[in-house]
Amino acid sequence: MERFASVPEQREAKRLLSAALSERGPHAVLLHGPAGVGKRTAAFAFAAALLGDERRVESRAHPDLYVLEPLGEMIRIDDIRALRHDLHMRPFEADRRVYLVLDADRMNVDAADALLKDLEEPPSYAVIVLVAAELGPLPPTILSRCQLVPFRRLSERAVRDWISLQAPNLTDDEARVVARASAGRLDRARRLLDPDAAARREALIAAARSVYLEPGFQPADAAGVLLEVAAARGEEARVREQEIVDGLDLPARDADQRVRRAQRGAERDELLAGLERLEAWYRDLVVVSAGAQAAAVHADRLADLEEDVAAGAAEGAVKAAETVRDAWRALEEFNLNASLALEALFVRLRRELGRSARATPV
Repeated sequence: MERFASVPEQREAKRLLSAALSERGPHAVLLHGPAGVGKRTAAFAFAAALLGDERRVESRAHPDLYVLEPLGEMIRIDDIRALRHDLHMRPFEADRRVYLVLDADRMNVDAADALLKDLEEPPSYAVIVLVAAELGPLPPTILSRCQLVPFRRLSERAVRDWISLQAPNLTDDEARVVARASAGRLDRARRLLDPDAAARREALIAAARSVYLEPGFQPADAAGVLLEVAAARGEEARVREQEIVDGLDLPARDADQRVRRAQRGAERDELLAGLERLEAWYRDLVVVSAGAQAAAVHADRLADLEEDVAAGAAEGAVKAAETVRDAWRALEEFNLNASLALEALFVRLRRELGRSARATPV
């Protein structure tokens, strides 16, 4: 398992991948689980172990490594056709060729059908590695032909250990707050370490509290806070991806699609993360009201939580947290208008928490 030392925890995934490295291992594996928990790192480590050249695999420069990822919103059949053409070329240096399909759950129906043909009868030297956040969009016929390798959210301890390496100047309390707020995902922990993250976090907490603290609360204003935070993250992703695309020889249409996808993906992920933080605040009200302060996610804001609980803000907090979770599921599963969905959410939250509006406004 030392081949996967760069991947924190994930004992079962590492065991399965190590077993797959045997001489007669599966010809196709599917790494699946939440974003930010080590799937891509493990996929490249697995490819490096098969090809015997970590440096060139990590830089995507090995001639027997083929990496496919969506340039736009999805992986289309033309992308799979190009992979299939390459699939029947024998290895250049190693005794195998490895095909990494990142964001495999973004294959459209035609692309998935085309890939299935090669999963059924692949060349003996080919190993196909799929990486997906969700299994739902993938056809059962593809799942049945792959060795499934599940990845889980990381423990708070694992995230804190990672944070201590990335930001050694943080105090233990600060590292604990970041670890809890990251919800077991290193990508979110990385974003929370960004200097601008503190201001965004304060804005989200202020929006969460405004529901029950402000007599003149406006749902549209609170929704706007989450949308602004998501838009800022999307713009950062757009600029970063544009810099990468500028160094690649891509057709203008493909480059534009890749940048747009990066921006929309970052906005969506930040919006979902914002809802998780909103839910965590209302659950913290319940936790503090029960006297379990040590379990609060917002450990650095105990004074505010205790003040709000004393003013009656815990009334309806359980229902409020459940309402936020329902909104998260709806936005995650369906293509909803985020602005309308968030404003409707805050209308419901005001209804559930409005009895606490007698508290002193911030």
